[in-house]
Amino acid sequence: MPDLHWTIPVARWSCWPAIAAVAPDVGFIEPMVRRRLSTLSRVALKVAHDCAADLPSVRIVFASRHGELRRTTDILRSISAGEPVSPTAFSLSVLNAMTGVFGIARGDRTAASAVSAGAETLGYALLEAHAQYATDTSIPVLLVYADEPADPAYGTIEEEVQGGALAVLLGEAAAGRLACSRTAIGATGARREASCEEPNAATGAVFATQSQSVHHCLDTRTAAQWRGEHAVWEWSWHEGAA
Repeated sequence: MPDLHWTIPVARWSCWPAIAAVAPDVGFIEPMVRRRLSTLSRVALKVAHDCAADLPSVRIVFASRHGELRRTTDILRSISAGEPVSPTAFSLSVLNAMTGVFGIARGDRTAASAVSAGAETLGYALLEAHAQYATDTSIPVLLVYADEPADPAYGTIEEEVQGGALAVLLGEAAAGRLACSRTAIGATGARREASCEEPNAATGAVFATQSQSVHHCLDTRTAAQWRGEHAVWEWSWHEGAA
């Protein structure tokens, strides 16, 4: 795969950490639906609402490595134990369940898509959001990333995710621009060897997950990196519109 470089206009962004002491407020969802939501969907809906509450329509790119895996695992355990499976639990177990709930709550029929790409999920979701917005700038694009570690039943997961959620709204009234890049690690592993070096102002701090890197860049407006098995991902902030 060739190296990739792109820039997205950031109108708003919101995050919800996994270590938050209180539950996210999703009061805009009707009670009957709200009580059936998983923790993952709640945090995703919270950050999505923060960014798009006043917008009549918005395209959504939802991203999650594991999605509603915990709900699916509970369903499989119920089947294994010979117990009945709730149709509601089944319908909410799909990766993009949150996008359906969000669209129904808003009365918004605008297109939504879902991305899952292992440890690189957030990076590729940012690329998908950029591609959609570049194709048509008339309707904002809302990227929503939400994840949680897999159930211990699945054993050790390489480059495991952190819990929490992050939303980024791409729109014309941009407060700044997020520059993104993916650089492949060569056969010699030169970029991989460089991971032991101290970060500098050009490359930024190195983080264990992509979500930590992107959140750090948005929050501090300084560069950040994530280094995977096959590529180095970098993000940097630039003030003002393009």
